[in-house]
Amino acid sequence: MKRDFLKAIEGLTDEAIDKIMAENGKDIEAIKGKYADYDDTKAQLIDASKTIDGFKALDVDGIKKAAVEWEAKAKQAEVDAAAKIADMQFDGLLSSTVSSVKGKNAKAIRALLDIDTIKASKNQEADMKSALEALKKDNGYLFDADATPPPYATGTGTQTIQTKNTPEVNAIRAAAGLKTE
Repeated sequence: MKRDFLKAIEGLTDEAIDKIMAENGKDIEAIKGKYADYDDTKAQLIDASKTIDGFKALDVDGIKKAAVEWEAKAKQAEVDAAAKIADMQFDGLLSSTVSSVKGKNAKAIRALLDIDTIKASKNQEADMKSALEALKKDNGYLFDADATPPPYATGTGTQTIQTKNTPEVNAIRAAAGLKTE
């Protein structure tokens, strides 16, 4: 409703027109409140339509190519992980075998072994033991001896230590709070 329409009606004063317009404004605002999110909804609908159109325009061959690339990357990651696990298992086997033959320094022993040949063998454990035995013959200093050390000589450590009563010894005893002799 417009103010000009109400002014055209005879007998209405400006005060009456203001009251009518105020009441009409309240009604309009109440109705507007119900549809306040219309603009947001319309914007969301436009964005959704653009997204759908974007999906329609997608290059199916490009998607397939990307999928193949990701699949290749996944397979390569599996191969790399399997290689790392195999290396860790080999390192564990080597460490335990070096310990079992009483190796002193695993790094030094590993440096003298032909690791690539042992890794490539079908029976790694047996080949590793034979390589370590050969290394033990050539470089015995890298391994602990199998023989037990001789026992201590009897009678050692049974003698009492004699100290002379010198002025220096008595001074040290006095400083330490011990009896002087």
